[in-house]
Amino acid sequence: MNDSAPDLADLVPDWLDWSQAAQALGVSVNKLRTMLKDHQLATAAPRDGEGLKIPAQMIQDGVIVKGLPGLLTTFHDGGWSDRECIEWIFTDQDLPGRPIDALRENRGSEAKRRAQAIAL
Repeated sequence: MNDSAPDLADLVPDWLDWSQAAQALGVSVNKLRTMLKDHQLATAAPRDGEGLKIPAQMIQDGVIVKGLPGLLTTFHDGGWSDRECIEWIFTDQDLPGRPIDALRENRGSEAKRRAQAIAL
């Protein structure tokens, strides 16, 4: 993506630290680390100088949003960083709306198709 990207805090309204995310998912922080390593979730610093956090909207009703891990894996296979993934997922892509909204509303097939087209 581009180096002059906005602070992620401008795109993502709510963030969870790792312990909050683990609690929301009902797992240990160690299990959360594994989930992050396996690209089931993404983490980034909302602003320069802040610690790594997870966008709260990636978790819904105690589970990871359906379709998100596959989307993240597609991007990572294409060499994208977590930060770049989060930026794309939370930017309006004319789906209508942001890809995260499409995933949360169980209409993520178009977001996945577009991700495959641009990520690889």
